[in-house]
Amino acid sequence: MLVVSPIMSATESGNHIRNLILARPSIDRASEVRADPEKLAELWKSARIVILAGDKFQSSSDALTLMSSIEIDKLQGAGEKYFLGIDRSDGQSYFAWHLPALDSENPQFHTLREVGANLSDLEAGLAVHAVALGNWHRVHPMCSRCGAPTRVDLGGAVRICDVDQSQHHPRTDPAVIVLVKDHDDRILLGHQPIWPEKRFSNFAGFVEPGESFEQCVVREVAEESGVVVHSVSYLGSQPWPFPASIMIAFEAVTSDVSTAKADGVEITEIRWFSREDMKRAVETEEILLPPRISVARRMIEHWYGPGALEDLQGGESWRA
Repeated sequence: MLVVSPIMSATESGNHIRNLILARPSIDRASEVRADPEKLAELWKSARIVILAGDKFQSSSDALTLMSSIEIDKLQGAGEKYFLGIDRSDGQSYFAWHLPALDSENPQFHTLREVGANLSDLEAGLAVHAVALGNWHRVHPMCSRCGAPTRVDLGGAVRICDVDQSQHHPRTDPAVIVLVKDHDDRILLGHQPIWPEKRFSNFAGFVEPGESFEQCVVREVAEESGVVVHSVSYLGSQPWPFPASIMIAFEAVTSDVSTAKADGVEITEIRWFSREDMKRAVETEEILLPPRISVARRMIEHWYGPGALEDLQGGESWRA
């Protein structure tokens, strides 16, 4: 069994990551409106509506396709209505209309991975909220207590079982992602076998029951790379609805690089990178980096510092 060193509390380092694509300011979710069916019905009449099909939404390559309630009425098939919020600058309300039976292979529909980085702040916020809700509602149609069908209530913020009167709320699974550094300010990245060849990224994992974020940081890094870390500091967070996660980003330091070794299961290769190593490896296509929409890529660019956008061009990939 691997034994790790005592955990240092996360600190406010003043070094937080800014401008995470899926965590940018968007509309007011206006939670006080959800319990007012009459108000929701009124807002729906003038709403701008995101159309969901499975885990995709209707859009062009760089903008959401937003419909009116009149246009929604013309669509075939039953759907579910989710209230997303209100833009307080102009009073505009936004909803999502989820049609699980709609053909999500239609070329007019895209995933967040495909177009999320090209959306405006408002549209990125709408899309990530809508997709997260749609993913949860799609896989929770039945009551987990009695097995009866559930229905949408509170504008999509809950599902209700009318048999046992239980309420079921959307879940978000917290996962930590860690930028591991040594005392020379090199970073340690790993390769997972499910990724494309040459893809390297930070270490990450889900928080287990009864575990703090800091404890999870130490455990996950130790399990996957053999490295014991300390000086855990918070960097930022970003929703990641693939299907229902939020990534909480940290950086941590190791005082002993000699123990670094891939676990051979989740991580099959690990490498230390200085900034010079990173620049050269990207230029020569020796490695692939995570996509820019991901918090992992922003963590690497944040560490690299000035020149990251120019020096680390290209060489990014999703899973195979």
